[in-house]
Amino acid sequence: MSRQYKIEAARAALAHVRDGMRLGIGTGSTAEEFVRLLAEKVREGMAISGVSTSERTSALCAELGIELTTLEALPELDLVIDGADEIGPGLSLVKGGGGALLREKIVAGASQRMIVIADESKLVNMLGAFPLPVEVNRFGAETTRMQIVRAGQQLGLDGPVSWRQAGNERFITDEGHFILDASFGRIPDAKALSTALLEIPGVVQHGLFLEMADLAIVSGPGGLREVGV
Repeated sequence: MSRQYKIEAARAALAHVRDGMRLGIGTGSTAEEFVRLLAEKVREGMAISGVSTSERTSALCAELGIELTTLEALPELDLVIDGADEIGPGLSLVKGGGGALLREKIVAGASQRMIVIADESKLVNMLGAFPLPVEVNRFGAETTRMQIVRAGQQLGLDGPVSWRQAGNERFITDEGHFILDASFGRIPDAKALSTALLEIPGVVQHGLFLEMADLAIVSGPGGLREVGV
């Protein structure tokens, strides 16, 4: 996706932001274009109460002069704008490619509305081509990995479930957890997989965002379009 497509989707999403809003601010390259555009509005006088979904986004907001608060101080939000790694039927999503899926899901759950911004290549007929991120506790992590493999097999899903790396070390999330990337290739029943994964004691959360998004704004060579539920 060219940067211009990201900017176009982000600008269209910014049109949904109103002065005084309690706003969740997402993570990833497309969300960062939204942050840059939002910063321009803030400099022009728009007031928002922002909650970031990652340390990376928080650092960018600080650099650009967007003041943030926390979910502890502001536990209910009006809107969250975030990216996605895949957008499937009914606005089912795979998220977590940037490693912030737990905070992203908590913020989305606290928001009245969720708008997803992405390029049109992220639209898929079935989730699963993008490896599904699963955030796991560091204690008993290999046991948890094996249980995830078995849970997938019971649903007819196969493929490597591997540790996300950061150089020579395992990637560690903002909350101090590991991430497993499950390369199932296809997920015909995302709801069943969601339930199975959350029943595994070592799983903290996963990157299936089901029945959470209200609108997707996608950009591509043919221009912008909005996709509803």
